[in-house]
Amino acid sequence: MEQDKSRELKKILIIEDDANILEILKRRFEEDHYVVIEASNGYEGLYKYLREKPNLIILDIMMPGIDGYEVCREIRREIKDVKTPIIMMTAKGEDYDRIKGKVIGTTKYITKPFIWENLLETVNECLNKL
Repeated sequence: MEQDKSRELKKILIIEDDANILEILKRRFEEDHYVVIEASNGYEGLYKYLREKPNLIILDIMMPGIDGYEVCREIRREIKDVKTPIIMMTAKGEDYDRIKGKVIGTTKYITKPFIWENLLETVNECLNKL
C-alpha cells in the first residue's frame, strides 16, 4: 500500500478543451488518489503549470488559443523543464503527429479514444521514473 500513499501527493495537470473528457479524467484520477488540476485551454494550462508545479501533464493537441504542441514547446524550450512528464493525448494519430510530439518533447503519445487502464498504466509508468 505504500505506492498508493505516495500517489496521493502526485498532482496531474489535465489540459483538455472537451469538458466531458476533462470531467471523466478528473473523476477517474481522483478515484485513484491523484490530485487533479484542470485547464480547458493552452493559456490556462501554462498558467496552472507555473502556479501548481504538477508532477505530470496530460495534454490535448487541438485546443483554442495555443495548441498542445505550443504548450509543450513552451514548457520544454522556454521554461526549460525537461523532467515533468508530458503525455500528449489526442485524436491526431498520424505518424507525422507522433513524430512532431516526440521532437518537441512529449514523453508519451496516446490517441483518442483511449482505454482507461492503458492511460493509467502510462501515467504510473511515467511517475515511477521520477
